[in-house]
Amino acid sequence: MYLAHFGLTEPPFKITPHPDFFYAGAQRGATLEALLYAVTSGEGIVKVVGEVGSGKTMLCRMLIDRLPATVDLVYLANPNISADDILFAIADELKLPWDATRPMQAMKQLQACLIDKYAANRQVVVLIDEAHAMPPDSLERVRLLSNLENGHHKLLQMVLFGQPELDQNLSLPDMRQLRERIVHQFELAPLAGRDVGEYLRFRLRAAGYKGPDNFARQAIRLIANESEGLTRRINILADKALLAAFADGAFAIQAKHARQAIRDSGFRRPKVPWSRVAWVGGSVTLGLLLGLGMRAMSTDLPTSRIEPPPMVAPTALPRPALNTGIVEARLQAATDWLLSAPAGFFTIQLISMVESTPDQLSGELKRIALTLDQTKLYVTQSDMQGRPGYVVYYGSFSNRAEALDALAALPDAVRADKPVLRTLAGVRRNG
Repeated sequence: MYLAHFGLTEPPFKITPHPDFFYAGAQRGATLEALLYAVTSGEGIVKVVGEVGSGKTMLCRMLIDRLPATVDLVYLANPNISADDILFAIADELKLPWDATRPMQAMKQLQACLIDKYAANRQVVVLIDEAHAMPPDSLERVRLLSNLENGHHKLLQMVLFGQPELDQNLSLPDMRQLRERIVHQFELAPLAGRDVGEYLRFRLRAAGYKGPDNFARQAIRLIANESEGLTRRINILADKALLAAFADGAFAIQAKHARQAIRDSGFRRPKVPWSRVAWVGGSVTLGLLLGLGMRAMSTDLPTSRIEPPPMVAPTALPRPALNTGIVEARLQAATDWLLSAPAGFFTIQLISMVESTPDQLSGELKRIALTLDQTKLYVTQSDMQGRPGYVVYYGSFSNRAEALDALAALPDAVRADKPVLRTLAGVRRNG
């Protein structure tokens, strides 16, 4: 919407990771180099911890892009699965046959495969994202997998990416043996206030901006304080500030535009019912977009006469009705399915949602139902390390081959969530 106004070739503050927008300042580049060395040296388990929105996913993406061609990569995006299912997921990625009723046989096949790869001068690296959500028995399986070796060489390099809760989980007495096997640890700290301005300038230049620095110092300070240095928040606030400046007919992002972005984000607001937060935030955004519409119809007006877009009071708009019928229906369907389906069946875990509201889950289910049969979706409630959540599954398959065919046939929009194969027995044990 504002690209031409600011002379940009693409959006500068998208939250989707893109290698061209990797910021190497604030020790991020040095961390990537050290992480790459730690992973390719193959000495033991590597751990990367950072707050939500600190840039872990971007760092993981950069690591994947930088791994040498001699590495076979296994990426697990949904680790809230059983120990056996983690083993089977790794076997799947390495194209190994396995039987859900014989995990020990799968482990032997995996070890033989790893020995062959080592003999061929290849390394297998397993990246586990959101590792803080792993159940204790799955973390224990990570330890056992890290024991696979040939003489003095580890056959499987494990890398754990997670939030600070991962450290809390690893501090438990039962996790002592796993802690001892973590040989490299990295913490991705939020950006310091002095780095936020440089980060904003870097992202703008990467998106094609060629003009003078356009974020005023006070605007940068406001964004730095509100974001607490978390890059995802910085991106969201900066994008909204650019939109506010565009609506104002301005080329410089001033403090008032940053404040408008902050009001629209609500990052540090007191917790209130989700429906209220979502609706109030929506009304602010609507006010901003109304301002953009007025600007589009009045392009001949002088810039000095353009006022910031008005705030629309939430009471002036009808409150959206809560529609969670799809949630209740899929929860009940899952209950019936888990009671009736044979234990040897398979399913596909599409997504897991931690601390989400029924409205949020309803939105995700409706999104998925645009491309998949809604009657084949199942929802279970799960306790993810003490935090309530939902897990969405698709299909019920009598054998592994049938499930793999269905997994391969999933639409791209669904595959973007990194779905994984699950055994029904594993779902019953762990949710």
